[in-house]
Amino acid sequence: MLDIIRNAWKTVDIRKKILFTLFIIVIYRIGSVIPVPYIDWASLQSGGATNDFFSYLSILTGGGLEYGAIFAMSVTPYINASIIIQLLTVAIPALERLAKEGQEGQKKIAQITRYAAVILGLVQGTAYFFYLKGAGHLTVKGGATVFAAFVIIAAFTAGSALVMWLGEQIDVKGIGNGISIILFAGIISRGPQAAQTLWATWKTGNYFSVIAIIAVFLLVIAFIVWMTNAERRIPVQYAKRVQGRKQYGGQNSHIPFKVNMSGVMPIIFASSILMLPTMVLSFMRDTTTTFAKGLALFSTQGIFYALLYFALIIGFAYFYATIQYNPVEIANNIRKNGGSVPGIRPGKPTSDFFAKVLSRVTLLGALFLSVIAILPIVIGNVGQINISLGGTSVLILVGVALDTVRNLESQMMMRHYKGFLD
Repeated sequence: MLDIIRNAWKTVDIRKKILFTLFIIVIYRIGSVIPVPYIDWASLQSGGATNDFFSYLSILTGGGLEYGAIFAMSVTPYINASIIIQLLTVAIPALERLAKEGQEGQKKIAQITRYAAVILGLVQGTAYFFYLKGAGHLTVKGGATVFAAFVIIAAFTAGSALVMWLGEQIDVKGIGNGISIILFAGIISRGPQAAQTLWATWKTGNYFSVIAIIAVFLLVIAFIVWMTNAERRIPVQYAKRVQGRKQYGGQNSHIPFKVNMSGVMPIIFASSILMLPTMVLSFMRDTTTTFAKGLALFSTQGIFYALLYFALIIGFAYFYATIQYNPVEIANNIRKNGGSVPGIRPGKPTSDFFAKVLSRVTLLGALFLSVIAILPIVIGNVGQINISLGGTSVLILVGVALDTVRNLESQMMMRHYKGFLD
């Protein structure tokens, strides 16, 4: 990886893209600490993230939520909008037709996603304003609150739209996926705080917990890299055919089924759903009622949350697998091109075989995601350190890093960079 980055830096145009990406990250980090007007950011800092819902958002936003910053919403509205539009693409025929229209259809879907992200940014900004008002983190009182509400909500919505635009600029002029890079930058910015927490635990004499957490962290990274690159390859043989004076086919190929084909999306979607009860609880004034106590069961450190989290991740992993792979369509395409899977008859037996393999591979990938997601919860309860959301962060960090390195590698290969190919 270091060799790839070093060789990429020597290429002038790739170096410009890297510098542009770093420039966008700097702008994003500056906007993540500039507070919005009428917010008492000092009291917000002293209060910190008072519940699991805002702790979760704070991790994804790189701490911007704790400052009441312009970029407090970060890329969360865009991520949620992307998930919703992706789900609706399966349910709504009009969107499904757009998805199959190639590049033009993808542009229209991207435009719809942008509008949905702005609307969600407005909703989330409004919810965050009411939280700030209820918690006493505003600097205005009385009738002036109406104008302050307009300014705060507009700033949060505009900030989320600007972050989305910055991510698109990375897509065009930078390296890697822009939204993923911004999400990566927000999560990695929490590194010093995590190190400070470990150091405070070390000073209390709890040496075993700190060493165990660091060791597990490194092992988890290695395991994620291994599983992310793992795939099941189905061999395919193509029959020879003659057209005119040319002969086609006759070669052996394979169809790859990635073990972790859905990436981190099942974790993000499952955690977003499980955070809804905690979000409702954060807006309740009386937390002693039976309903409030029921919502408290969804604490990210509880066993009930871990079990439900585990089940939802597996369910969403299967859902995303069915979206990405259609066994019947794959079998038909192979048959049309004169191919076949050795030992399997063409047609329905081939599609059934693909469905069986897809189910097994998806189960393995889903178990992998579930274990990574709930492992920090177990470690946090044993070591008495709140790292219950660390699994999602590590998966995102490793996934984005691998994708960015692959992007650099492909760009260098297109340029036939001699030092890299040697």
